[in-house]
Amino acid sequence: MTRISRRGLLTTGAAAGVLAASGLPLRAQAKRGGRLRAALSGANTSDSWDARTHSDLFMIASAQGSVFDNLTEVGADGTLKGELATSWEATPDAKTWTFNLRQGVTFHNGKAFGADDVIASLQMHVAEGAKSAAKPIIESIVEMKKITDHQVQFTLEAGNADFPYLLSDYHLLMYPAGQIEEAIAKGIGTGLYKVQSFEPGVRMVATRVDSHYKDGDAGFFDEIEYIAVNDNTARMNALLTGQVDAINRIDLKTEALLKANPMVRIQEVSCNQQYTFPMLTNVAPFDDVNVRRALKFAINRQEMVDKILLGHGRVGNDTPIGPANQYFAADMEQNSYDPDKAKFYLKEAGLSSLDIDLSASSAAFEGAVDAAQLYQASAKSAGININVVQEPADGYWSNVWLKKPFCACYWSGRATEDWMFSSAYEEGVPWNDTQWGREDSERFQDLLVEARAELDPAKRREMYTEMQQILRTDGGVVLPMFANYVQAVSNKIANPEKVGNLWQMDNARMAERWWMA
Repeated sequence: MTRISRRGLLTTGAAAGVLAASGLPLRAQAKRGGRLRAALSGANTSDSWDARTHSDLFMIASAQGSVFDNLTEVGADGTLKGELATSWEATPDAKTWTFNLRQGVTFHNGKAFGADDVIASLQMHVAEGAKSAAKPIIESIVEMKKITDHQVQFTLEAGNADFPYLLSDYHLLMYPAGQIEEAIAKGIGTGLYKVQSFEPGVRMVATRVDSHYKDGDAGFFDEIEYIAVNDNTARMNALLTGQVDAINRIDLKTEALLKANPMVRIQEVSCNQQYTFPMLTNVAPFDDVNVRRALKFAINRQEMVDKILLGHGRVGNDTPIGPANQYFAADMEQNSYDPDKAKFYLKEAGLSSLDIDLSASSAAFEGAVDAAQLYQASAKSAGININVVQEPADGYWSNVWLKKPFCACYWSGRATEDWMFSSAYEEGVPWNDTQWGREDSERFQDLLVEARAELDPAKRREMYTEMQQILRTDGGVVLPMFANYVQAVSNKIANPEKVGNLWQMDNARMAERWWMA
């Protein structure tokens, strides 16, 4: 067996400061006590403790790093570390992986954690009728074998050098075997916090577990309270009036109000969060690659960064791989605003003009409707008439995304290239929001499988560079910008010098990593 060790892939943009007044790192001064109150977006009345359904911040933060644990965890610095797994080894072809599990861990109901729980928790995602975005990850496992109570072995259908990273996916939480339905109903995990109350789409309250295996290293609050506040203005007001201690996704237009308050600090993190306009490539006219190319050259990316992000981000190039990824193709030619080139591709598609609808809502990302209108204005010069359809925020992800042919969307990005590509661009996966597949690019799909099993970094870089080039030219997504995470925290709360940039709010693990100042 070969032990796989990889350096972190992510870097953080902004943090609370390296040293405190004493000269000690802030983390060294962390102390137990207090109550973390956070107002978070992304909540729905249909929310539950079934991680297969989780898709936005409120439930991700409530579950992962709070009530439940994964086998592995991506640290704030991007390095991978064990959570319920302590170590892992792979065969040289990265096809068979053996994980050693943490001993002495119990679920909140007293049941001991072990290999049976791992297997049962992962099998949930491939159960008949299960709808899980992590299904492709688990489908790649051809055998799960219990070696001992605290050791489990996975055999994959093909080698995957990133497999340990994938097990940190927020859908792949650990539940007690034989009691999964009860655990979903009540929120029973092995996490730092035990559920006291949960009102879907409204609020979650949990208290710190005594004698937890992370004692001394994480979980410093006595209690956490997450309040569902989907409206940006309401979240900001809740912070400014002292009703909560932290909020995600601030309205950039009102950032000055927060900065003017001496009791609040802005936390900005450079990341791979991407604001996108996916097209269903199996629906006309988006099934024509020349129409897709025309739309890529009909958008003014820098204008969007300036006016929608107010400079808090950077221009995108129609590929989800950004500077925070290891194999980002930094030298790839940039798709830029060029109405004449857009007209050329329309002509190649046999069109002199194009009339299309673009669905948008603030649910997709803050400023999505304004962004769609900017797109509408820039596309006119290319003979493309975009009708912006303003969709209601409620039900956007169930009624519009994956259903309407052209819409606004956002992705948080992923820690590895394969994780991102296999989540959104592999043929047949549930969250492939462009329906991109082998018919669109056989080469892309072949490279996806080949790069996944390749252990030589130089060869992987070549493959992932070519895949980014294919998506930039032929793919079904217009990705005009990467947006920084911009969130706000009360000075009552302290955090480590590094803040995670994989998800909002320190990889959604603020309950685990922050403490009372």
